[in-house]
Amino acid sequence: MNSIVSVSSISKKYQLPLSNKEVSKSLVNRIFSKREFEEYWAVKDVSFSLNKGDKLGIIGNNGAGKSTLLKILSKITKPTTGKIDIRGKVASLLEVGTGFHPELSGRDNIYLNGAILGMSKKQITQQFDEIVEFAGDQIIKFLDTPVKRYSSGMYVRLGFAISAHLDPDILIVDEVLAVGDADFQKKSLGKMKEVASKEKTILFVSHNLTAVANLCNKTLHLEKGYVKQFGETGEVLNNYLSAMQNNLLEQSFDHIEEAPGNDLVRLKYAKLTPALIGNQIIADVRNALKIDIEFWNLLDDQNLNISLHIFASTGECIFNVGTQPELLNKGVVQASLTIPGYFLNDGNYLVSFMIVKDKSIVLFNFEEVFNFEIADYREDTTWYGKWPGYVRPQFDFPIQQVSQKI
Repeated sequence: MNSIVSVSSISKKYQLPLSNKEVSKSLVNRIFSKREFEEYWAVKDVSFSLNKGDKLGIIGNNGAGKSTLLKILSKITKPTTGKIDIRGKVASLLEVGTGFHPELSGRDNIYLNGAILGMSKKQITQQFDEIVEFAGDQIIKFLDTPVKRYSSGMYVRLGFAISAHLDPDILIVDEVLAVGDADFQKKSLGKMKEVASKEKTILFVSHNLTAVANLCNKTLHLEKGYVKQFGETGEVLNNYLSAMQNNLLEQSFDHIEEAPGNDLVRLKYAKLTPALIGNQIIADVRNALKIDIEFWNLLDDQNLNISLHIFASTGECIFNVGTQPELLNKGVVQASLTIPGYFLNDGNYLVSFMIVKDKSIVLFNFEEVFNFEIADYREDTTWYGKWPGYVRPQFDFPIQQVSQKI
């Protein structure tokens, strides 16, 4: 069977400026005195092929090269080396509002995007009502409003609705399920399954491994720009999850310029401490988990709070909890949280947190700060199968006999 997508040794190189510390060091050593940039390969020597009807999940940690690869396949970015052969019409949803003209209305952008995809006005009109209905009531209300006034959620709804309904041969999607409410996420995944059932080809980047497992027959695991594994989804996901077993429980940075973050906030210290019992080596469901966070605040007189998320290793958010906003000045800010024992079920988890200004403006999202494992523990039971679910609370749930009559 001829491949509908063929990728041969694709690489993409960027020139990144050296940090001030590296520049100073290079000047002292007279090694890089005339060069203040370093090479960075976002993707390196990536090869794979897909047949018509294949659904490819692309997974990997942040910075693995997933989004760069999709931009290359969508012809937004040119590769530095390598060759791509794509046969068929491609529709892409890579970023919020990709391809939208901000001054045009939602209605006009539907026709504009359709034309970019090679659709005739008649074909777009035939799909128009379905697109608008899928996007939802809020889009219907503001259909003739310039999209520059849309919220990010409205952008995503309309962008995905256009891409999924204009009958592409190949649909390229980057993390659309990470945005929007649960109903929209369910509709999006359902639409991709519907597209896939028509023998269309899908390339889908996601941190939600459950969605990848449900949708994709093939998976590409990228690590630092390289192909770690490409093959059947079940095998690739099993290996990926096994590799995540190594716990990361602490991060500490002595120098602000080396810490993750930006010009507004930077991470100073983060530690997850299980309240272990006796000779325990790994935390189990009984143990409380204490999270301590310190960050450098580079802003004066601002209302800031922390929004913390606990994720399952498969990508689902188990819960989100936030601090109350506080008026803070420049300096070091600290926050602590204790997750009680008998709350999380056994399994593997990730922790991310955002620093938020004025309750809604995200200053920086510190992703995957911790990953950790919780082991099972049971007393007085003879069955040790997997306990279902992500939470494992202990509630008062008495049982008693009230009569011996039948």
